Amino acid sequence: MFKDFDTSAAWNPDQLREKKDWIFEINSVAGSHVAENIKNVFHPNKHFFDYDREEFDLDPILEKILIASRKAYFGYGISLVRGLPRNLLNEKEFKLLIWAIGLHIGVARPQGLVSQYISEVRATGMDYRSTSGRGYNSSAKLDFHTDGCDIVGLACYNKAMQGGQSLIASSVTAWQKLLFERPDLAEVATENFYFSHNEEQMPCESPVYVQPLFDIADGFLFGKWNWNRVRTAQKLESIPKLTPIQIECINYLEKILRRPNVLFSTWFEPGDLQFINNHVILHSRTSFKDFDEQYRKRLLIRIWIAPPYSLRLPDSWKDFWRTTKPGTVRGGIYGHKYTERCKKFEKNLATKLGMQIK
Repeated sequence: MFKDFDTSAAWNPDQLREKKDWIFEINSVAGSHVAENIKNVFHPNKHFFDYDREEFDLDPILEKILIASRKAYFGYGISLVRGLPRNLLNEKEFKLLIWAIGLHIGVARPQGLVSQYISEVRATGMDYRSTSGRGYNSSAKLDFHTDGCDIVGLACYNKAMQGGQSLIASSVTAWQKLLFERPDLAEVATENFYFSHNEEQMPCESPVYVQPLFDIADGFLFGKWNWNRVRTAQKLESIPKLTPIQIECINYLEKILRRPNVLFSTWFEPGDLQFINNHVILHSRTSFKDFDEQYRKRLLIRIWIAPPYSLRLPDSWKDFWRTTKPGTVRGGIYGHKYTERCKKFEKNLATKLGMQIK
């Protein structure tokens, strides 16, 4: 099985605490300059697709942003940018700032039922465990999971009154431990599992997709996990039930991810922007309690990105990703409102970035 691969993303929590080269600080002068530009460019009735990236003056922060996103993809799998001008922008302006940043990194990907390209992560009372449940609209403790994109950017506008701690683990480290301790279960993890689309698939798509938890391509290890979507798939009559050895594999992997020498926890502060490489990082969060006042409630802005420097994916990833070719516009949850306008936005930006559409 997979033993020889790039291990730059195989870290333990102590290493992340000691090394600070994954954290990038933006000073207040640079932040103020960018905030002024966002305020000047922002129009309340303008669709985000209609903004051109040349409209935004991100020069004072752009170099650090681009380095941070590449660091997440080719380094530890995570990077953190601190100091975005949250206090100088209202919610909608801050959301536009994250959109502008995304336009300079790659092509944004749709994220759900209504084919939204940028999401507000806030508790709206959704049941995380329902067949159509999404964790980003609940206040519940989340399972470890990967998102359906190469890079996810999460920016904090408001933190919760209590809880909501960010949790991450290296899937590369988890694989190494699984392979060393239980090679029989590691073999199971390289076989296909059924994942549910949670009723967010396009009308022409299957309600499930198949993918192993680990695979390799061109000397890089790729990880995939989402217990909630496996559970939901199990509710469908047409889907084979998990075998005892698959359940043991899942439970063992979950225990590995929660070990103190694997799990890294951190707090989001307003103005933080976290980049995660979903192929080598699993992320989660603790449950949280919100403030009563609407303007103080926990709010993160999330963007999914396909960057032009992405690696080739394993062939077994194709069912969800639609293509495994490197540097392509791939991934995303297309949902029910993926229109010609969406396609035009993707094509135009891909052309500017020198990327291929699948």
